[in-house]
Amino acid sequence: MFCRNQTSRATVARGSAMEMEVKRGQFRLSVLEDSAQDCEVQRQIEREVRIREGTCKLLAACSQREQALEASKTLLTSNSRILALMTQLQRMKQAQAMQRAGRRSSDGGSERLPCTGKVAISDIRIPLMWKDSEYFKNKGELHQCAVFCLLQAGTEIHDTDLVIVDRTLTDICFNEPVIFTDAPPGFDLRVELYSCCVEEEFSAGFSTRRLSRLGSASSKKFMATLETAASCSSHGSRTVSGGGSSPGGESPVLLPALCVRGPKYHLLAHTSLTLCHVQNSFRTHDLTISDTEDSSFWLPLYGNVCCQLVAQPLSMTQDVMCGKLRIRSETNPEDWRDVYGVLNGSDLKCYQQQDDTDSLDTPVFTIPINKETRVRATERDPALHTQSITIANQCGEKTTYTIVTRTPEDTHSWMEAFWQHFYDISQWKQCCDELMKIEEPSAKRTVAVTLKQGSLYHEMVMPSSTQTRNHLLPLNRPVSSEIQSLLSTYYNDSY
Repeated sequence: MFCRNQTSRATVARGSAMEMEVKRGQFRLSVLEDSAQDCEVQRQIEREVRIREGTCKLLAACSQREQALEASKTLLTSNSRILALMTQLQRMKQAQAMQRAGRRSSDGGSERLPCTGKVAISDIRIPLMWKDSEYFKNKGELHQCAVFCLLQAGTEIHDTDLVIVDRTLTDICFNEPVIFTDAPPGFDLRVELYSCCVEEEFSAGFSTRRLSRLGSASSKKFMATLETAASCSSHGSRTVSGGGSSPGGESPVLLPALCVRGPKYHLLAHTSLTLCHVQNSFRTHDLTISDTEDSSFWLPLYGNVCCQLVAQPLSMTQDVMCGKLRIRSETNPEDWRDVYGVLNGSDLKCYQQQDDTDSLDTPVFTIPINKETRVRATERDPALHTQSITIANQCGEKTTYTIVTRTPEDTHSWMEAFWQHFYDISQWKQCCDELMKIEEPSAKRTVAVTLKQGSLYHEMVMPSSTQTRNHLLPLNRPVSSEIQSLLSTYYNDSY
């Protein structure tokens, strides 16, 4: 009896030791994953800081107002991205500290999470309300403002094209779609309208006369500053302190931004769009106006923005689960059919064989899977020698189907896929009723933005013939070939 008890205690001890080792392994894996995420976020921060510094140098060298407006817009966008990434990194550090302190959720972190998806906003229209004397009688000075929209969902931030607005326009229009590729169903899309008075005097940092001498001794100094901004060093004291390569692994701390004189954008209006605003049509939303008529960058906004906001959950565009199945319907209980099932969107598509999924052949039949569908696993059926799954629809086609898989493990996998799919439907709501169409940004947009950017680099590039696009034109003002090459590399990386 003593030996048996001793053996039993030894077995329990070995089991406890193995369980502890498994937990240690899981903890080490979690630490490695956290470290990889930290490094990725820090890499993105460092990239944005380098872009910010490079933009500051380019802004200081701008000789035209259009150049300065575009560079200042890029600088504001980059600063917003840095702030969002820093906030995300801080939250990640706090979550990791809580985990290491043992403050984990009671379910061991097994809480079900909804899938992410694409969210697209397009055809933004912001109506203006000019006074009669300004618009119809065309009196007074032609007040012009440069405006653009900054769009943010989480750490993903995009900006629109720059539009010059005056009293000849009745609407501010941004036609191209902006797509957020990894948004959760609880996304908060913030739309911010920024404005800058074009008539204000800007100090370009370098005057045209000083820039004309850039090809001599000044070119070396200017090139050195650009090379510093374009370098990939993560330990430079002027970009990020304590970056991803720091031995202590501290969070990167941003140093004060470079002081750059030039056009300044101001927040004119903003609004927030969430899942409840998603609809496969145009809708009007209220704008919160942030300033008064006394401001130089003021525009007579009507107080609304019209746009189309659509979303595509991944469960609607990607295969959730697939595999070989045996299916019968209650109308023909003896007619079992061997099919290859694909759970995608609002359907379980059943093909004759797997190769048919890659072709344009239609499925043999389709079972609707929506929020009205009921799926349950039955008890082990002696006649089938396995567990089965029943699918019943409460509306439309009210046929009940019975599904049998090859192994109990496959049955469990299919049930998990169904539960996850139903959970995604409950979270994404109307986005799962039908697949909404998202138009990709046109290829011409990138070319158009690049050509109208008005930067130093684009003044050096031939505007015609793709074969000679990378050849630099001789300028009236001498600019060293090294600077031309560096600017070319910088803008190629940016676009």
